[in-house]
Amino acid sequence: MAVYEFEGRVPDIADSSHVHETATVIGDVEIGEECFIAPGARIKGDYGAIKIGDKSNVQENCVIHARPGEETVIGEWVSIGHAAIIHGAKIDDYAVIGMGSVVSDDAHIGRWGVVGEGAVVKNGQEIPEDSVAVGIPAKVIKKIGEDYKEKWMEIKEEYSSFSHRYKENLKRIG
Repeated sequence: MAVYEFEGRVPDIADSSHVHETATVIGDVEIGEECFIAPGARIKGDYGAIKIGDKSNVQENCVIHARPGEETVIGEWVSIGHAAIIHGAKIDDYAVIGMGSVVSDDAHIGRWGVVGEGAVVKNGQEIPEDSVAVGIPAKVIKKIGEDYKEKWMEIKEEYSSFSHRYKENLKRIG
C-alpha cells in the first residue's frame, strides 16, 4: 500500500483493515477497524482531515478529500461505490454511496441514506436518513425499508470480511 506522511500528518490505519497496495493514503487520515480500501482508491488528508469508521468499504478508484482545515467524516458500515468522489462531506453510519456519484462539500448523508449511481449531492445538501436520492442534482425519491437494510447488511458484511480475506488470500501471480 502507498501510505504517506505529509508535513507531519501521518495516517492512522487500524491493523485489522486492508488497504490495497495500489490505493493511496496521504496525511491526516484515520481508518477504523475491519475496513476494506480497494485498488486505486485515493484518500488524501494533505490539508484537510479524513475519518473513516469501522467496517466501512471504499471501492476502486474512489477519491476522498477535504478542504483546508476541514474534515470529511465517513461513519461505520458505510459502502462507497466504485469511482465515487467524496469531498468535505459527512456520511452517517450504514449509508450507501453509489458508483460514480459525487458528494460535495458540506453535504450530509443521513444514517442509511442512499445516493444512487451517478448522482451529484450538491454543496451543503442534506439527504435524510433512510432516504434514496438520485439524479443531478440529487433529489430524494423514496424511503428504504427493512428488506433493503437486510440485503445491504449482507453485502456490507461481505466487504468487511475482505479486510481479513485479502490479507490472507490475495497473491500476486504476475
